[in-house]
Amino acid sequence: MSNARKEHEERATRAGSVHAGQYEIRLKGRLDARWATWFDGLRLTHEADGTTSLRGPVVDQAALHGLLQKVRDLGVPLISVTQVEADQPDVPTTEHH
Repeated sequence: MSNARKEHEERATRAGSVHAGQYEIRLKGRLDARWATWFDGLRLTHEADGTTSLRGPVVDQAALHGLLQKVRDLGVPLISVTQVEADQPDVPTTEHH
């Protein structure tokens, strides 16, 4: 586990905020793995449907909004933002358009 991710998870644990939790942010297209660091160490996964998911702990709503601003700054289309259970396995979801 990277140091950035470990520190991020520790902050999420310490925060204890009602809004702290695990999130999955789904993006259209495929982001290069190097972007994971820019997204505060969230796990970046290329899904079979051609999308990219960013998943991991987010300490509070301000941090979530910061991540969404980064998505906006990249100009990548946002598909969904979902709060997920910490122990929920990574199961690809499909979007029907």
